[in-house]
Amino acid sequence: MPKRDPAMRVTAMPADANAYGDIFGGWLMSLMDSGAGLVAARRAKGRAVTIAMDGVEFHRPVKVGDEVSVYAEITRVGRTSMGIDTQAWRRERHSENEELVTSAKFTFVAVDDAGRPRPIDGGGA
Repeated sequence: MPKRDPAMRVTAMPADANAYGDIFGGWLMSLMDSGAGLVAARRAKGRAVTIAMDGVEFHRPVKVGDEVSVYAEITRVGRTSMGIDTQAWRRERHSENEELVTSAKFTFVAVDDAGRPRPIDGGGA
């Protein structure tokens, strides 16, 4: 479990699940993209957009009622882009035990009002 606050935390609901009660992988990826996007926007001090998602791994299922916490950490900052490692962890509603359920690497690009890449202050070459 990461030693920092989550970028976001959500409860999985029945509308997010398939007929077997497992949460859709697409729902988890969307949640992770949102969490990474919050971190990217703060670092870019403005709009940042997803341009890639790599290495998605589904480690364990998420069930209806589970609390899902998304952790996102910037691992690379370039001139206009940044890499963000993202993990989703689940906790059963009535438990203190948490487990890693999904991980992925996102790439975001800072953009201006016209949607063109713009420099990230303090970014690398």
